[in-house]
Amino acid sequence: MSRHLKALIGPSILNSDLSKLYEESQKLLDNGADYLHLDVMDGQFVPNLTFGHPVVKCLRNRIKDAFFETHMMVSNPEQWISPMADAGVNQYTFHIEPVNNVEDICRKIKESGMKVGVAIKPGTPVSEVEKYISVADMVLIMTVEPGFGGQKFMEDQMEKVRYLRDQYPLLDIEVDGGVGPATIGCCASAGANMIVSGTAVIGSKDQAATIKLLRDTVQKAIL
Repeated sequence: MSRHLKALIGPSILNSDLSKLYEESQKLLDNGADYLHLDVMDGQFVPNLTFGHPVVKCLRNRIKDAFFETHMMVSNPEQWISPMADAGVNQYTFHIEPVNNVEDICRKIKESGMKVGVAIKPGTPVSEVEKYISVADMVLIMTVEPGFGGQKFMEDQMEKVRYLRDQYPLLDIEVDGGVGPATIGCCASAGANMIVSGTAVIGSKDQAATIKLLRDTVQKAIL
């Protein structure tokens, strides 16, 4: 694997105390998080409802420099490109399942100044997302069904990660769902280099040690 890939840990703040969103987010960054993974759910594509661009914008006003990735679990990702760009988002990751104009959406995201992530649910074959690698910056392989935190990690999704890493040595591959100290080994050995971890980091007694463990495990696998 290439030395140009970076191990990046992006805690999902969904499982934190959302009444203290800024404090919790800043604490994660102080404890070594490389980026923040912001889960945006619309109650349609997934049954849950979280927060939208006004909350992200408020967070950006308090946290000037951190890399924000929004994970758009929404039926109409096109609708939120402009508001999220305005809110100061760095990477806009959206699910390809509900849309049929993926290339257009990727182009609009880039035109708005954000990086592009394309995401698939566990039931979606990797061949569906492979078509769009040339127009995206990152691929997100979900390791749980999107919509709720605290689910059990699906190890069978590592086949998708392994395939992508073999075919695209320099691709940023993110995994999200049930990832923590117990499951990071198989994510790292399959080739994921961007790690989203919610409960395992947020609920940890020592966030910094947990983030370091996740990063070190991935770093060793990349070398």
